[in-house]
Amino acid sequence: MSTTADLVSALKHELKSAHMTYANLAAAMGMAESSVKRMLAKGDMPLSRIDAICRALKLDFADLARRVADSQPLLAQLTQEQERAVVADKKLLLVAICVLSQWTLEQVIASYRLTEPECIGYLAQLDRIGIIELRPLNRYRLKLAKAFRWRPHGPVMDYFRDNALLDYFSGGFDGVGESLLLVHGSVSRSLAPSFMERMQRVAQDFAQQHLADQKLQDKDREGYTLLLAMRSWEFEAFAALRR
Repeated sequence: MSTTADLVSALKHELKSAHMTYANLAAAMGMAESSVKRMLAKGDMPLSRIDAICRALKLDFADLARRVADSQPLLAQLTQEQERAVVADKKLLLVAICVLSQWTLEQVIASYRLTEPECIGYLAQLDRIGIIELRPLNRYRLKLAKAFRWRPHGPVMDYFRDNALLDYFSGGFDGVGESLLLVHGSVSRSLAPSFMERMQRVAQDFAQQHLADQKLQDKDREGYTLLLAMRSWEFEAFAALRR
């Protein structure tokens, strides 16, 4: 939800973009220029005044609120409480994963056994949690940054470790477009971050290609899960044999 201060700040930006002076605005609103200056400097005013300024700018209030929402900083990580709320309901977690992939409501209910009202309800929950901003016609804006990641030891990653990790690695990784590479070695500690940067670029390339290919028909797309990992680690059975 946009605060009044955010709305007033956005209005100042719109006035500057429209090259509308305080004198012009005062004339359009039937107020003294000094009153307009004081009102905007204070940064707090009733919604009726904000609406009047919007009319003077020929700007719809809904568009102003949307611009304020779009300017808010995106989340790189959720809180423990937010993640706990996501994993509390398996279907909610499913919809959360879908919105992270920018699926539409229609795509979700076409692919999974969820009714339209159910899915809309889950989108509303994700809006309350803070993952998306739900918009008219059940469209949404993702409020997560491109660098978003689940908390390493948070509820969501714990859930996948307990319920999905063995299932994922039980596959043969021998199908078209599948591969499992296991590489072990000792490298300079100073070089490790550069490998991480390359892995992040691969993940971003994959995510961007996913978005670009949404225009293709379903028959021309296949669902893949890319897992990239790197850590200082030795297999427990091997570590037990060390001198």
